[in-house]
Amino acid sequence: MDKKKPRIVIVDDDDQIIGHKERGTLTKRDIYRVSALWITNSKGNILLARRHHTKSHHPNRWGPAVAGTVDEDETYEQNIIKEAEEELGLIDISPKIGPKTETTGPYHHFTQWFTFILDKDCNDLTIQEDEVEEVRWFQRNELEKQLRDHPEEFLPTLGKYLKLFTKSD
Repeated sequence: MDKKKPRIVIVDDDDQIIGHKERGTLTKRDIYRVSALWITNSKGNILLARRHHTKSHHPNRWGPAVAGTVDEDETYEQNIIKEAEEELGLIDISPKIGPKTETTGPYHHFTQWFTFILDKDCNDLTIQEDEVEEVRWFQRNELEKQLRDHPEEFLPTLGKYLKLFTKSD
């Protein structure tokens, strides 16, 4: 029996659901939903994941530790909890809701951010090898320097997100 492929939530300019589409069939006009998890530890370090080299969007680039496209019949929160378990092996987490951002350009989506504090070594995480090449803790000043010196190593929006989550420091 064929398993039904999950469909992606399509939204309007106000992030209201207007339909669903199968993965791989989006057009430049489609706006979709993404959930993302900004993970820090109690020392203030930031956990980032290097996207798998086979990813269609930004392969091999460092980005949020966990992110995923929201599927039909999922909320942003259900999606991020599922993605955290699949991508890093984190079970039964309760992330805090954060800001919502909108990304335009080649990909147009709303991202609902969540935050989570995690005090674990990278070796204690179970990464999903077809999604994530590696994970690594970055000190904030080191990440700022890397973003300046090697922006091609990171998602184009990562600097904006770093500012968003560290503005009150």
